[in-house]
Amino acid sequence: MLTQINNTILGVRKMQNTLAKSVAQKYPNTNPSILVSIESPSIIQENIENASTNTNNIVDKMESLNILEELEAHPDMPSFLLLDANEKLKVQSPEEFLRKLKIKDFNEKVKVVSIFGNTGEGKSHTLNKVFFKGKEVFKTSADQKSCTLGVWAAYDHNLKVICLDTEGLLGITEKESQRTRLLLKVLAVSDIVIYKTRAERLQSDMYMFLDGASKAYNGHFREPLHKVWKFESENIPVALGPSVIIFHETKHTNTLDSCPSVEESPEDILRARFSELGRECSAFSSLKYVGIQTSGETCYKKIENAIHLELENTKVRSKRSPRIIFLTLKGLNDKFSSQIRNIPPQLHLKEYFSCQVRCQSCNEGCTLSMGHREEGESHQNSIRCKFQHQYQNCVYLCKQCFKNGRRVIVKPSYQSITEKSWSSYFSYVWSGYIIECKNCGEIYRSRQHWYGNKSPEDGAVLVEYVHVWPGERNFIGSNNSIQKVLDSVTYFSDVVANVGSQPTQAVKTFITDKINPSYWRLDRDITECHKCKKKFPPTATKHHCRACGEGFCDKCSAKSQPVPSRGWRESVRVCDNCYQESPPSLSHSVEDTEVTIRKYGETAINSITAVASALKIPTDMLKDHARPSYWTPDNECIECECCKLPFDDDRRLHHCRECGKGVCDECSRNRKDVPFRGWNYPVRICKNCS
Repeated sequence: MLTQINNTILGVRKMQNTLAKSVAQKYPNTNPSILVSIESPSIIQENIENASTNTNNIVDKMESLNILEELEAHPDMPSFLLLDANEKLKVQSPEEFLRKLKIKDFNEKVKVVSIFGNTGEGKSHTLNKVFFKGKEVFKTSADQKSCTLGVWAAYDHNLKVICLDTEGLLGITEKESQRTRLLLKVLAVSDIVIYKTRAERLQSDMYMFLDGASKAYNGHFREPLHKVWKFESENIPVALGPSVIIFHETKHTNTLDSCPSVEESPEDILRARFSELGRECSAFSSLKYVGIQTSGETCYKKIENAIHLELENTKVRSKRSPRIIFLTLKGLNDKFSSQIRNIPPQLHLKEYFSCQVRCQSCNEGCTLSMGHREEGESHQNSIRCKFQHQYQNCVYLCKQCFKNGRRVIVKPSYQSITEKSWSSYFSYVWSGYIIECKNCGEIYRSRQHWYGNKSPEDGAVLVEYVHVWPGERNFIGSNNSIQKVLDSVTYFSDVVANVGSQPTQAVKTFITDKINPSYWRLDRDITECHKCKKKFPPTATKHHCRACGEGFCDKCSAKSQPVPSRGWRESVRVCDNCYQESPPSLSHSVEDTEVTIRKYGETAINSITAVASALKIPTDMLKDHARPSYWTPDNECIECECCKLPFDDDRRLHHCRECGKGVCDECSRNRKDVPFRGWNYPVRICKNCS
């Protein structure tokens, strides 16, 4: 095996020396370093003994022979390989770049013209015809295999233009992503970009490529270009990118400029189509269209004139030195050269056949196939949703059932609006809502204890966030219990009027007598103020001094201070007789169990007092605090969501109980249950939600 390898290397060395002499005769200025020598057989043998992948090492040593193959196949070709298909820059310095371009004056100012398009569209042939007086500078071929891989460069001395011939799009390659990035970098350093297309109509791939080039220039290339130009003290504007000329060649169909219109130019049509497709071309300094219709040999005079006009235009892009052009390309290539995934083109079957419905909360799509709703299946997505308060998209799971391997959804139960007595509402306020499980029974009561009740999440339930699919609701419901009270204030007021006295006062008196400290006078025994002797009406509020325990009116017990001897460490109500100018020291305070019970009891009493206050205070003063979170605030409701007429004194504002939008009375006459919002009975809804 080693003998065969040695013989092969010796044969290659002889061929290399012969080829090097031939190249030196035809290209006297060729850099000798382009011909990389092959190591001796002894070194190769040492590599073979030390390396595990012998064949790969030898192939790596001979990789540079690819350049020799190109020169051997086309020894008279003035163009040279600037960037190979792997984005590797084949020129190492500005001086070598100038030498390969055959530019003798290092101060000469030039422009860069590059050409893009699909493979087989005649890009190389176009450059040969428009530049170099028609000579074949760039390689062309009639074979199916692409004749241009990577980026090739040549210099037109007459027009002072560096021409860059690029690899065609849509060609067969395993590295399409890498090829596209290579082309975008070349486009960024160009002054004029020719997009050549030979098709009866402009196709979407052209708009897609130019859209990507525009976004890449604005988002990634602008800053690196600015740094290079600023460092080199080049006064070049960076606000605008290259000028783009679309060269469209047809055979049977008319071109965009075949029937010129005064109102709409071909360029206007192109920009309109960019907009219709959701594409952009804002990075380009100008966008021009050149169309020719031919049935025989292509005439390039029209595109040649358009390019010459752009070359003479220096308002946006001035000529630069070749050195700056090389450093700009090298800077972009060094910055954007990391390994990237090359994803082959494929049909997007998921987008074509999957359900198009998306969650309103997290915007994730349903993963089932189209038409699953007609088969009785609900929307599904295994990705966890995120909570948004306007949707209240969470459900409660019974924690005990979940531990036993069962997923049981439970919901809070509120007081029914159909109950007719005020005592039913008092019962709701007193005991709160309950959560019942079909397996475990009652698992939570919101006001089970006098003081220190925990939330259901602390021990009874687990919270699970669910997706908000349009048309499907199965959530806990909104915290709209206060709004339910306000909706029925009129009803409660009527009940109170029929009873003839304030029911909550009687309940409050009963409870307070049970929890008051023993040194307090009983409420039923207090008929007048202990100080001013003013008689108390039947429904009057009686106050107790926390120091002496007697009953007083509000005027005679308006002062407050700590009473540590009775266990009140904070400021509490005292009568005028017990008030002291110098507050007593807290160091001698006494903890009284009876006082502690009273403190806890006041929490419950305040709840009852809140109900009594709701019967007295106008509902408008409570609306902002009572409204559910999904309702649109009043100050944002300017007009009716349905009829779009503004709200005023005649057109009152209401809220739809389903969507929460502000609507007028005319547009919210319908009623229905909205259980997912917590309304288990018919409530006001707008026309849109009917």
